[in-house]
Amino acid sequence: MNEKRLTYDPLLLFAVLTLVGFGLVMIYSASAIMAQDKLGDSFYFLKRQAVAAGVGLVAMAVAMKLGYRRMARLAYPLLLIAILLLVAVLVPGLGTVVGGARRWLRVPGISIQPAEIAKVAWVIYLSYSLAKKQEKVKSFSIGFLPHIGIAGLLVGLCMLEPDFGSSVSLLFLMFVLLFAAGTKLSYLVGSVLMAIPFAYTAIATSPYRMKRITAFLDPWANRQGSGYQVAESLMSIGSGGMTGLGLGDGRQKLFFLPEAHTDFIFAIIGEELGLLGVGALILLYGVIIWRGLRAALNASEAFGTYLGLGVTSLVAFQAVVNMCVAMGLVPTKGLTLPFISYGGSSLIVLMGASGLLLSISATVEGGKRRVSRVTKNQPALGGNEVAA
Repeated sequence: MNEKRLTYDPLLLFAVLTLVGFGLVMIYSASAIMAQDKLGDSFYFLKRQAVAAGVGLVAMAVAMKLGYRRMARLAYPLLLIAILLLVAVLVPGLGTVVGGARRWLRVPGISIQPAEIAKVAWVIYLSYSLAKKQEKVKSFSIGFLPHIGIAGLLVGLCMLEPDFGSSVSLLFLMFVLLFAAGTKLSYLVGSVLMAIPFAYTAIATSPYRMKRITAFLDPWANRQGSGYQVAESLMSIGSGGMTGLGLGDGRQKLFFLPEAHTDFIFAIIGEELGLLGVGALILLYGVIIWRGLRAALNASEAFGTYLGLGVTSLVAFQAVVNMCVAMGLVPTKGLTLPFISYGGSSLIVLMGASGLLLSISATVEGGKRRVSRVTKNQPALGGNEVAA
């Protein structure tokens, strides 16, 4: 069919672009005073994020034009590139240490966070692998063990940075897609039980992670120590009330709340725009989740279903975790608020992934969906079952 006649889900496109635009506004509001004081340019972070948004728009347009089916051919190369980047960031002289973590590769003019690329590459690879294996997904040696092995490699590399938040994201995406594909619940539950001692050791042997746990349990007991950031975030959100203090009038960003324009930008939104602003933000994420799942379930083959489910789950997981961190409902994680938080790598990758999701949602004018020539008889979801 003529690709020029394809139309994309307008609600999904509107929600993504609105969040990106809103993010630019909030990044300026949250960072202007700090940027002026420390860098001499109140527009410093806004300008960098605007450039990333422009690149993200190109990435989204390219993904929509190419179509998600072409990603199946790139599943292995993209995964390999992601692994190589995760290795490169650990090499002294290539990776840059910020805040005690080696998570960025810096090249002239830009910085790249390989973990963000790895998340989408992992979703594409899993979607392709699960669609190809179909009924063999129920097999331990074919459908489960290889995916666990690759996940272990990716998570291990992320933990060496260290990046606990991205590690949890990668594992979450794997379990969502394996469950949807029909992997036996006994395998999934068993792997979770086996992972608990490793997770406990990773937390207990890391002083900064233990501080995050104690801050989560009682931030006010460590008000001037490990609980400072969470306490300031709660004060910021609580002071917003129903309608907020007004855009640009927040007080916690005045050198009180650390990372106000990155990990804790949700707190500034709550303070300046109140419950109504937070509600509108959650509504936009709800539209993405709704339309993303709708596109995934209506896809004409299994690869599109798994890919749509994976991208939607990635956005939903990061949004929920980030908001819960800001409200003190879960321990602090280094996960951005999708499309909102400052961070070029996250924004560009998520906008590119949104282009794939829009490609899955594409229909031909007149309402008729595209029909796959290759995987006509593939099931959309594998269906799950408990091992006998």
